[in-house]
Amino acid sequence: MNYRPSRRTRRLAITGAVVLALAGMNGPALYRFGSEQYHDYKINRPEYKAENGHWDFLDVPSEFRINTIHAALLHTGKVLLIAGSGNNQKNFDAKKFESVLWDPKTNTYKKIPTPKDMFCAGHTQLPDGKLLVAGGTKRYEKLEGDVTKAGGLMIVHNEDPDAPKTLPAGTIFTGKKNGKTYVSKDPVLVEKAKKIFDKRTGRFLRTEAGLGRIYVEAKVSGKKYESGTEDNYRVHGLSGADARNVYGIAQKLALDKKDFQGIKDAYEFDPVAEKYITVDPMNEARWYPTLTTLEDGKVLSLSGLDEIGQIVPGKDEIYDPVTKKWEYTGVIRKFPTYPAIFLMNNGKLFYSGSNAGYGPADEGREPGIWDLKTNKFKKIPGLSDPDMMETSATVRLPPAQDEKYMVIGGGGVGESEKSSEKSRLVDLKEPNPRFKDGDSLDEGTRYPSASLMPDDTVLITGGSSDYRGRGGSDILQARLYDAKTGKYRRVADPAVGRNYHSGSLLLPDGRVMIFGSDSLYSDKANTRPGVFEQRIEIYTPPYLFRDARPELTGGPKTIKRGGTATFKSAHAASLKDAKLMRPSAVTHVTDVDQRTVALEMKKTKDGISVTVPKNRALVPSGYYMLFVTDDQGTPSEGVWIEVP
Repeated sequence: MNYRPSRRTRRLAITGAVVLALAGMNGPALYRFGSEQYHDYKINRPEYKAENGHWDFLDVPSEFRINTIHAALLHTGKVLLIAGSGNNQKNFDAKKFESVLWDPKTNTYKKIPTPKDMFCAGHTQLPDGKLLVAGGTKRYEKLEGDVTKAGGLMIVHNEDPDAPKTLPAGTIFTGKKNGKTYVSKDPVLVEKAKKIFDKRTGRFLRTEAGLGRIYVEAKVSGKKYESGTEDNYRVHGLSGADARNVYGIAQKLALDKKDFQGIKDAYEFDPVAEKYITVDPMNEARWYPTLTTLEDGKVLSLSGLDEIGQIVPGKDEIYDPVTKKWEYTGVIRKFPTYPAIFLMNNGKLFYSGSNAGYGPADEGREPGIWDLKTNKFKKIPGLSDPDMMETSATVRLPPAQDEKYMVIGGGGVGESEKSSEKSRLVDLKEPNPRFKDGDSLDEGTRYPSASLMPDDTVLITGGSSDYRGRGGSDILQARLYDAKTGKYRRVADPAVGRNYHSGSLLLPDGRVMIFGSDSLYSDKANTRPGVFEQRIEIYTPPYLFRDARPELTGGPKTIKRGGTATFKSAHAASLKDAKLMRPSAVTHVTDVDQRTVALEMKKTKDGISVTVPKNRALVPSGYYMLFVTDDQGTPSEGVWIEVP
C-alpha cells in the first residue's frame, strides 16, 4: 500500500523547509523570534500561571502617568500614588507637584491637587485611616560644576540667655578674617543661651550659646568668593548687646556639591474627602525621613536632610494625631536617611540597619533595639556583611507575633557598585538576638521590593546588582519566600526592571502592584541618561489561578482589641486561618507599616469567629484587611476592619 501524505502533512513539510532555509540565512534572529513566541506561550499557559503566577501591565491613561515614588493603600481600597516633582528639576522649577488616586476595583484614576513637593517625604497610616505625609523637597541637589555661588552651612550663635533671636532671610554675614560676605536664604530662629550650673553645688559655671543653622550663599558668582577656612562672621543689622551676642561661625564655604534640602511641611491625606489637609509643620525640615507609628497612635519622625542639606542631627520628633502638633522626643539619636525602624510588640523600636543612604558611613548604621523612653540602644550583632545594608529591604515576617525579621539584599555606602545576595534573619524573642544568614538570592541585589502576602509568603521582586541599575544591571526576577521553610522559590519574571525609587504593595484582592524605577542610564554602556519608569505592573499570584477562593460576608466593620467578631462563609469547613494585614505605605523599598497579625479563629454554624489580640503595640489602632485562607492556601479578598 502506497503512503500518500495528507495535505496538512505536506503543508507542514513545506513550512519546515522554509523555516530551515530562513534559519540558514538568519539563524539568530529566527531563534530570538521563536524563543520570544515560545516564552509568551509558556507563561500564558494555565498550568504555568497556577504554579508561578502572572505579570500584567496596568493600563494607565497617559494623563495619569506620573513618576510614582510613594504609594499607600487607603482603607477605601484605593491607592494613593505620589510623585511630587518626581525627581525632575523642571517640574520642581515649574511647581508641578503630582499625586494620583487609583481605584483597583474600577481601574479609574483621579488627579489630586498636591500643595507642596512631597518628593522624598515620609508617610504612615494614622489611627483614623488618614495618611500622614511629612517632609519633602525644598531644593534640588547641585552637582560640582553646576554650583556658581559659594555657599554652605552657617552656625549662628546667641550668647544671650534671656531671649532667642530671629534673623530674617537675606541677613548678611561678613567674615572677620576673610572679609567675604554671604547672605542667608531663609529665616532662622537662634535659641537663647543656656546657663550651666554645677549639679552638686549649684554654682554657676558658664553660659552655653544657643545655636541656629542656616544655609548662606555668596552675593556674587565666582571661585574667588569661596572662603578658605573656618571664620567668625559679623551679623549685619544688629546693634547694642545683640551685635556682641549674636555671630556666625562657618567652615569652608565653597563651590562643591550641594545636597537636596528638606521642608517642614506636613499633611494628612483624607481617603474619604480625597484631599490633602494641612497640619502643623514639623520642627525640623526633613528630606528622606522615616515615619513610624508608635504604640499610642502617635508618629515618630526621624532622620532626613534638613533645610540646608545636612543630615538632621538626631533631633527626632513626634506627631500627635489628636492635637495635630509636633514635639521633640527630648532625646538625640542619629540614623542615616529612610532608616527601617519598626514598632515591636513590647513598644520598643527595632532598627534593622536598612537605610537609603545619606548620612555618615560610620554613625547610626548598626542595627539594634531602641527604647525611646530611656534612649537606650541595644546593638544586635551577627551581620556577616554589615557594610552592605544600604538600599536593602526589611520585612517583618508573618505572623507579627513571632517578632522575626528578614533583611534582603542591599549594597555598599553611596554609589558603590557592591551589592549583597544575602538574606539575614533575626528573632527578637531570643534573650540575646543575633543575625544569621538565611537563604540567598541568585545575585547581589540593591533595591529589592518585599510585600507580605495573605498566604504568609513574601513576594521579593525587582532590584539591580549595581547602583541605580548602572550597566543594565536590573534583575528581572521574582520569588516567593516561605517563612516556615526559610526558602525562596522562583516564580514568573516581571517584564520591567526596578531599582531606585521603586516599591510594591499588596492590594485587597490579593494581587501586588509594583511601581517606579529611576535608572541613572538607559543603556549598558552608561552613555544615555535614564528615563523614569512610569509603567506599573500587577502580579497575580498562583493562588488566584485556582478554581475558587473563600469568601467572608456579614461581619462588623469594627473590632476592638481583645474583641471577637463573627463572619458568614459558605467555605467555613475548609478555612484554616485568619489574619489582619496592615496596609502598606512604601517608598524607596522602605515599608515599616506592613505587618500580618494572626487571629484566633473558631468555626461557627455558618461561618467563623475571630478574636483580635489585646496588645496595642502588636495591633496599633487603624484599618486592617481581614483575610482568611483555606486548606489549599488560597486567601479570600481582604475585608476592611477598623481596630479603634
